[in-house]
Amino acid sequence: MSRAAIAGLPGNRRRKRRIPGAPTALDLVDRQFARSEPDRLWVTDITEHPTREGKVYCAVVLDTFSRRVVGWSIDSSPTATLVTSALGMAINNRNPTDATVIHSDQGTQFTSWVFTRRAQESGLLPSMGSIGDCFDNAMVESFWARMQVELLNRKRWKTRIELANAIFEYLEVFHNRQRRHSSLGMHTPIEYERIHDTQHR
Repeated sequence: MSRAAIAGLPGNRRRKRRIPGAPTALDLVDRQFARSEPDRLWVTDITEHPTREGKVYCAVVLDTFSRRVVGWSIDSSPTATLVTSALGMAINNRNPTDATVIHSDQGTQFTSWVFTRRAQESGLLPSMGSIGDCFDNAMVESFWARMQVELLNRKRWKTRIELANAIFEYLEVFHNRQRRHSSLGMHTPIEYERIHDTQHR
């Protein structure tokens, strides 16, 4: 196209739709994700990946202290139930306090009544980045980028079940228990939390 001096027509920029009147929250994070203790800041987001049967959607909740996946959910559609289930797992697995912040983008799943109510009933402090700015939730975006390289793009997936099982293994076994992070002193997320617990007994 360059040699022929032609160029494609620019498409219309798509904006994320938000339901009028949907609950939103202030950005309590301001791109500062580092925390010195667990369960002070959780970040959450959704990704999608195709199979020959159709797409698989995955929502995760990360504790920014240790990069540990503390909650996750997998489904065939990106509903509010998907993100609320991931948040529910995080709440059940951890010990959030009234000072725990749950940070997301302003997607319709996160501004939904069911997700907002689940967060507020558990005493979490909702936080949201600006619309369409990936840097406002950069830590979880970085997590998805690694997952794309280390798992999702390594093969073509036949069925949703095949991919869902692989995602489960990646989150619970590889990422949390085996993957070493330079930002954690080359420890895994679970090792890093154990060291912290030992030092603060």
